[in-house]
Amino acid sequence: MNGYTAHPVPPAALKELRATDDAGRVPAPVTDYEGGAPLRCCLRRSRAGERIALVSYAPLRRWAAETGADPGAYDEQGPVFIHAEECAGPDGDGLAFTNAHRTVRRYSAQGRILGGQLVEPDGFVPALREAFDDPAVAFVHVRAVEYGCFLYEVRRG
Repeated sequence: MNGYTAHPVPPAALKELRATDDAGRVPAPVTDYEGGAPLRCCLRRSRAGERIALVSYAPLRRWAAETGADPGAYDEQGPVFIHAEECAGPDGDGLAFTNAHRTVRRYSAQGRILGGQLVEPDGFVPALREAFDDPAVAFVHVRAVEYGCFLYEVRRG
């Protein structure tokens, strides 16, 4: 156990995203014939034949709406894959998608970026420990390097 938990897109947000995404578009589900898409609902890769949707998601905007913070210009949205229909969510509480280079982006309680770090596949726990050693860091987002897409959130404590 590494002491850190990857938090997927929350179920209430998934329900909304399956109807209309954060860019105001109605999703167009497809059958993933090849598999391998990183699903943000259950934090695993899709399997061949599963129905998935690519939707626009604004994690900071949704977080700010819950907390009353104003992330200002840091409010960004981007593409994420989710199951087209409700799923059971993650089957564990560890870190997901750690088999490639990722970016760990740090945020304050006000939703401002406090920094980021490129992380090697074996460096997630030290990077998270370093991030949370800074008392100003409230949470981090783990993102794909190639496209900058949101993968999941890790919260303090």
